[in-house]
Amino acid sequence: MRKPVTGDVWSYPYLWNWQDQSGETEGRKQRPIVFSAVVKRSDGQTGLYILPITSQEPGEFREAIEVPQTEKRRAGLDQDIALWIILDEHNLDILEQSFYFESRKYIGTFSKAFISDIATHFIAHLRAGSTGRVNRL
Repeated sequence: MRKPVTGDVWSYPYLWNWQDQSGETEGRKQRPIVFSAVVKRSDGQTGLYILPITSQEPGEFREAIEVPQTEKRRAGLDQDIALWIILDEHNLDILEQSFYFESRKYIGTFSKAFISDIATHFIAHLRAGSTGRVNRL
């Protein structure tokens, strides 16, 4: 079984914050996501910090990074459409307990430089408390 690492792109049933806040418990569809961080927790389990990748241009008040053409190619994403990684919300899942993670859903991997840029922006949002989190635990 392939385990995710930081920078990997997978297909995952991402649950948006607005869906969670309206009482939904399941993502409506499989979508590409990127693992912004894959960390060993103190209990020995693996925490997955998951950012959505969308083709819908983010609104004026959303924080996102557009995926460059070279990164779309590298990660196995559709090169014919614009894609963004949303930075101001995320899903948190635990690999060993996940009902949603499937190892056969691996798509590709972003470069270390690009994932470093993503992580820098995402961590800034975490520290500022300006990212919404949906626990998928």
